[in-house]
Amino acid sequence: MGKGDIKTKRGKIANKSYGARRKRKIKKRTTVEEKVSVGKSK
Repeated sequence: MGKGDIKTKRGKIANKSYGARRKRKIKKRTTVEEKVSVGKSK
C-alpha cells in the first residue's frame, strides 16, 4: 500500500490519474442564459 498501489489515493497521485479514490474538482461552466443576459445588458 503506497505509491505503487494504483487502487490507493497515493498511488493515483503518483500515477497522475483519477478515479473513485481521487475525485476531480469540477469547474463550474457558465450557462447559455448567463451568456445571453450579459450580452444584452446596455
